[in-house]
Amino acid sequence: MKSVLKLLAVLLLTSASATAQTDHLGTQVSLPNHPRILLLKGEEAAIKRTVESDKTWEKMHGIILAECDALLGEPPIERIQIGRRLLGKSREGLRRIFFLSYAWRMTQQENYLRRAEKELIAISGFSDWNPSHFLDVGEMTMAVAIGYDWLYYGLSEQSRQIIKTAILKNGIEPSLDSKYNNWLNVSNNWNQVCNAGMAYGALAIFEDQPQLARNIINRAISSVVLPMNDYKPDGAYPEGYSYWGYGTSFNVMLISALEKAFGSDYGLAAQSGFLKTAAYLENMTGPTGNAFNYSDSGLAGGLESAMFWFSNKLKDPSLLWVERNHLLNDGANRFVKDRLLPSVMLWSAGVGISSMKEPKELMWVGAGKTPVALMRSSWTDPAAIFLGVKGGSPSMNHAHMDAGSFVMDADGVRWAMDFGMQDYESLESKGVDLWNKKQDSQRWQVFRYNNYTHNTLTINDKMQQVAGDALIISSSKNPAFMNAVTDLTSIYNQSVLKAVRGVALVNKAYVVVRDELETAPAETAVRWTMLTPADVKLVGKNRAELTKDGKKLILEVREPANVELKTWSTAPPHTYDAPNPGTIRVGFEIKVPANSKTALTVLLIPEKAAKTAREKVKPLSAWGK
Repeated sequence: MKSVLKLLAVLLLTSASATAQTDHLGTQVSLPNHPRILLLKGEEAAIKRTVESDKTWEKMHGIILAECDALLGEPPIERIQIGRRLLGKSREGLRRIFFLSYAWRMTQQENYLRRAEKELIAISGFSDWNPSHFLDVGEMTMAVAIGYDWLYYGLSEQSRQIIKTAILKNGIEPSLDSKYNNWLNVSNNWNQVCNAGMAYGALAIFEDQPQLARNIINRAISSVVLPMNDYKPDGAYPEGYSYWGYGTSFNVMLISALEKAFGSDYGLAAQSGFLKTAAYLENMTGPTGNAFNYSDSGLAGGLESAMFWFSNKLKDPSLLWVERNHLLNDGANRFVKDRLLPSVMLWSAGVGISSMKEPKELMWVGAGKTPVALMRSSWTDPAAIFLGVKGGSPSMNHAHMDAGSFVMDADGVRWAMDFGMQDYESLESKGVDLWNKKQDSQRWQVFRYNNYTHNTLTINDKMQQVAGDALIISSSKNPAFMNAVTDLTSIYNQSVLKAVRGVALVNKAYVVVRDELETAPAETAVRWTMLTPADVKLVGKNRAELTKDGKKLILEVREPANVELKTWSTAPPHTYDAPNPGTIRVGFEIKVPANSKTALTVLLIPEKAAKTAREKVKPLSAWGK
């Protein structure tokens, strides 16, 4: 074992691909005894007091224990790889071990300890944790590290040796190999997840090889700053809603573990924009409970334990308004799917439901690599209007050709929707070149990924420019005319001289979408589309009536004149495309003369606003004023 550890230390110190080492920890480092990751010895008492004094947290605690009871009779996971990923098994391993370890810490019941030990031994016996797809290693290392640390004194010496060796051999050692550790130098969720996993592994075995552990943790602190830079300046996460839940949660897991073990996060939480990202995530959910699911995102969110860490850090319980709804309304079957769920018990700090008041601001705007604007008529009315619009570039990690796209909720219905992601394995298994982002790559042929199916423009039947980048150039929080304006020119610069889109929530009653275009010396074909799950009835050349769940929305084209609305199918054109039942695209096509300027103005009017006086829509140059 000593020779292995020495070899690993040499590998780490000489690895050319590792980020430059800064000694953040210093040489005089002393760590608490086990358990030292996230929850120190004796800190269970505070959680027990919370559980005993608050029915909501008593319920959550009970849900975790009930799931652990269900796991007692389940066989350990097996090393079954699907395509290029072992990730499903890594995530299930993390879920099981975190849950069971929490149950042991809180109850000291032997059956939880032995079931967790059985899982740990099985996972430690895997031939490897699939380093060619290193997310799998990152999550599995975190799982095993938590189990090793939290159960340390309940494990047999033989089990500890087996588990510790696996952390080193299957976790830390591959992270030193340049074939596998390119995530050290990227600014996306891979960096956050993998660095967190490796740091957990290092914390778990710190006393056995302190220099190696220091190097791994120092490396993580230096490297994770790369993706954390992407939260600048306002907290908007470039990869969207679902990947916020992934990357940011593991980033918080890393910071929280550092704080607990060393009493410092070495400046990570203070990185520009990072603490602001909690407001981004909260504002990304509409009153339907659905997220603004642009890029490779899912639609329905769940409880985000990291939000409790942010709320506690910022002393702002209003950041938990959406989490409050999950706590009150989600069933146990949803909660127990979250592999990080026990962390919410660690980070809740005993905050009660009554303290989780609605936010004061109705609009949030964030610049950065993927700028977004999010506005609503109310936080408390389930029938409120919610409107989100995005800029950004198809070149961003996990991005689609959706610059300028928007979503809209009203009367409890998501009227303007986004398909979000398609399962990666469903595409990769059919040979789709999914991760090539060149302009002419097969990625953009995937039906859900290009601009033809998003709520944006298609000009001259061309795809958006991958090299383009759409910025939000103005916004206003005026409650009578909340709005944001996005410059799409570089996204469409092969077809037009200028393209600018504005979206507005007018008097908290209806929505305006306005595009202003300046054409090149050639006639230009423009298509305006909106994807919807509603039934669409064309009731005039410029009007459509959308109905869903007994509710109604009017889509009205104010300009140009003489436009004729139409619909397009969402039937998938390729065998590799996912089916899209119950959806349709509605919109119009126009020909714009060469060397001219034109405006497209569309109103989206909920039924209850049908008789509301509608103002003349001003040019975008007057918005934001």
